[in-house]
Amino acid sequence: MLAGVLADSTNLGPKRMAGASKGSSAHQIGWMRTFHARSETYRAAQACVADAHTLHPHSRLWGGGTTASSDGQFYRASDRAAKPSDINLHYGSEPGTKFYSGLSDQYGYFSILPISPTESEAVYVLDRLFDHDTILDIEELFTDTCGASDQVFGLFPFVGKRFAPRLRNIKDRKFHTFGKFEAYPALAKHIGTSINTTLILENWDDLLRLGESVTTRTLAPSTILKMFATSSKANDLTKALHEIGRIERTLFMIEWYSSPSLRRRCQADLNKGEAAHKLKRAVFFHERGEIRDRSYDSQAFRASGLNLVVSAIVHWNTVYLSRAVAHLRKQGRSIPNDVLKQISPLSWEHINLTGIYSWDTEQHILNGFRSLRSAGKILRAA
Repeated sequence: MLAGVLADSTNLGPKRMAGASKGSSAHQIGWMRTFHARSETYRAAQACVADAHTLHPHSRLWGGGTTASSDGQFYRASDRAAKPSDINLHYGSEPGTKFYSGLSDQYGYFSILPISPTESEAVYVLDRLFDHDTILDIEELFTDTCGASDQVFGLFPFVGKRFAPRLRNIKDRKFHTFGKFEAYPALAKHIGTSINTTLILENWDDLLRLGESVTTRTLAPSTILKMFATSSKANDLTKALHEIGRIERTLFMIEWYSSPSLRRRCQADLNKGEAAHKLKRAVFFHERGEIRDRSYDSQAFRASGLNLVVSAIVHWNTVYLSRAVAHLRKQGRSIPNDVLKQISPLSWEHINLTGIYSWDTEQHILNGFRSLRSAGKILRAA
């Protein structure tokens, strides 16, 4: 089981993993992938690790688990996967795919999805908040500009969540008011078209039903937004959602300009996501870190395995950070929580990702934990 998960997460594949493992054959790994590696089992395993991390006391130093960030990470495609993959010149001239994932303010991953690099990330923003089985109740989501659109802004208030993207060139975006721009002469150059309140009122009941469909998981938000985007002629409901989005974006922009704390929180959570991308890149290192699976399901297995192993590394680091701090405090060392907040669980220098993978189940660790290394032992080992 573990060999199969690691084969996905490191991009090694089942056959090569069998050659690099002690105690696991290609037949065993193939059996595991055939009968146990499914989207729902990966999803359940991810929820198990994510919940354990969320409930760990040390995780609360980084946040309350109520905010999160979502972002996509590009992986190049080669061999059989290159031909069906899309090209986005933003990432160069080579084809590839993106793994779009959600990360809580406690550094815990809770969802991941392979998407085309040419697709808008904004379509999948709300999917990350509802398409998981963890105990996390995310109230506020941060994204970069790629995850923002007026329709996404419009959906968030109907599902009881707060959307806070870091908008590029925000100074060039217009405010929208309920009256004429002449009522605000000092801001006339920064005000766009007025809000169509009549259209909103006429479609209000349908907008409420739309929000209920999302919160009850009756319909995926990405399905709704794709349907609106591909419609040859925008209907009244689409236009009404767009009007709501312009109201929400205007209110957000006002707060963004006036609240340094909002800007700091947004930047801090997005920085956590960027740091987590580096750990993912380090784990997904075989085959030059390239996607070589043609089918969507196989790519989803790679993404899910990667998310699961990275989550396990983060939780492992959190557990041992907590034990190390408790040990030092027991010796009389003063370690303020304000200092511990700055120590990330995303390091991997102490983890050997290459070599022979041993799955000897007869070796048990006393009390379930490895012993902590003292500073003297570390210096002698160096």
